[in-house]
Amino acid sequence: MNSIVRKISIGTDYKNEAMHYSVGQGVYGGHTISAILHNEKEDSYYIYIRKNNETMPWKKFNSNMAVSVEYDLEY
Repeated sequence: MNSIVRKISIGTDYKNEAMHYSVGQGVYGGHTISAILHNEKEDSYYIYIRKNNETMPWKKFNSNMAVSVEYDLEY
């Protein structure tokens, strides 16, 4: 995994129909998005969630989907 992402939006209509995922956002079953990573080799994005100190993969999006990315500017 190469690049850390702060927010990812999936869908062609950014304002009206895209799904938006941000680090720190609460999601499914009381989990929180802990990381969004870009794998440059696969050209895929992975979303990881955390609950009770356990981190697990949640979603994967590939380059065949319309993706808008905001990178984390804090290093």
